Amino acid sequence: MNIASLAPLAVVLPFLGAALAFVLIKHPRAQRRVSLGTITLTLGLEVLVLASVWNTGPIAVALGGWAPPFGIVMVADQFSSLLLVVSSAVSLAVLAYATGQGAADGEEGGPVSVFHPTYLILVAGVSNAFLAGDLFNLYVGFEILLTASYVLMTLGGTGSRIRAGITYVVVSVVSSVLFLIAIAMVYGATGTVNMADLAIKLGELDPGTQNVLHVLLLVAFGIKAAVFPLSFWLPDSYPTAPAPVTAVFAGLLTKVGVYAIVRTETLLFPSDDFNTPLLVVALLTMLVGVLGAVAQTDIKRMLSFTLVSHIGYMIFGVALSSVLGLAAAIFYTIHHITIQTSLFMVTGLIERRGGSSSIGRLGGLAKLSPILGVLYFVPAMNLAGIPPFSGFLGKLGLLQAGVEDGSPMAYALVVGGVVASLLTLLVMARVWNRVFWRSTADAENPDPVLLATAPDASGAPSMRALRTSKYVDATEGRFSGDNEIPILPKMMVYSTMGLVVLGVAMTVFAGPLFDLCNAAAAGMLERVPYIAAVLGSGAL
Repeated sequence: MNIASLAPLAVVLPFLGAALAFVLIKHPRAQRRVSLGTITLTLGLEVLVLASVWNTGPIAVALGGWAPPFGIVMVADQFSSLLLVVSSAVSLAVLAYATGQGAADGEEGGPVSVFHPTYLILVAGVSNAFLAGDLFNLYVGFEILLTASYVLMTLGGTGSRIRAGITYVVVSVVSSVLFLIAIAMVYGATGTVNMADLAIKLGELDPGTQNVLHVLLLVAFGIKAAVFPLSFWLPDSYPTAPAPVTAVFAGLLTKVGVYAIVRTETLLFPSDDFNTPLLVVALLTMLVGVLGAVAQTDIKRMLSFTLVSHIGYMIFGVALSSVLGLAAAIFYTIHHITIQTSLFMVTGLIERRGGSSSIGRLGGLAKLSPILGVLYFVPAMNLAGIPPFSGFLGKLGLLQAGVEDGSPMAYALVVGGVVASLLTLLVMARVWNRVFWRSTADAENPDPVLLATAPDASGAPSMRALRTSKYVDATEGRFSGDNEIPILPKMMVYSTMGLVVLGVAMTVFAGPLFDLCNAAAAGMLERVPYIAAVLGSGAL
């Protein structure tokens, strides 16, 4: 039996783990162990699936014994398997981060106890979307994500979270309705929703009908991917959620939308008719997003706008419709999942150590917590595209693909990509200079926590801090007498460190990784391996 045929377990295992975690809802320690063990086991399975499909090509699994295109089919190819591995690795790091935070804060019950089963359902939804071989199952994956993400976003029940959650749900429901309408129209026009079958039958429709279906799917997926002008909801929704939730949302949820765009553009609508509009959208997403980031004074909102901006790079690669462009887009997607998540995790640590995520209230963190400075600096420079990091290599691949395309719009994207990268560097550097480099006393409105624990001129903790502060930086051995409370719990720091190291590893192994992305891009643009895996070679 081919190990890739076990790919559906990537969905089943998190669901089973969620059920068990819910049963253990009054036993937080056992619940945390079940959640961590489930995602670890899922990640191990996905690594084996990835290794298998790189050697054998796409594998289709028909659920319930119903042969496609009539039954539900899940497909593991190079692209989906790579995203499964990266998303589960990131999900594991964020879960460890959340576990460390919950253990440190003593959150043993109440609404927080539903975090673990809901989180596992979110992971199952992501996996289902990546493996879906038909449009309706892809829709189901999105709905699983919507349900779980709304619960996670509103944990704690604060007014700001409820308001942000309502906005998020309304926008997501609109997107889902559009997607469902598109599915109904696709089925009405072709009699199928199986994507491999659609790859053949959509080409037989008249161009007008194809364009209507194409636009509907692009708009639905564009809202989920947060491309301009459909990204207005994201900067107001993500920053209000708890730090672990914001981190996993930023890393994964928009990438599921990007995945759907890549899959439909390469498999269902391989023509170049919409390349120019997509290039325009990519350029506007890059520039509007990063200009929004420049205007922010809160780190979480600033990162939310950079998240929107960098979605533009991925759409740029997809719109070029070349092997190099698509390979660079895939590479940049997995890079961005890792780096953006790690930056939001670092921001959670900054907020915990400094008492705020506002740039105006922070200062001196490089001296107070050097390890926190390193954890921010490395992924920040990676996101900005400073050589030799993976962010630079991914952008370089996209720019090279744009130059090879040679069209005026592609050259405009090359210039826009460079400008967006420089502005991202400006934003990252401003956070470093004001939050880490300047002294605490120079902050416009320093947080009391920061003042209470700031070192004196000699670099030692202030006597006021030793006498009155309840806080402790466990990573640096700083204590405060009888009131020993960790500001940076070790599990939160180590999980963040692990994700930062993974981002650096993408730089070290960029050559082999880019080769894998190139093979995935070539297979998707060829389409034949995917269709043959699902329908058999006789369907071609």
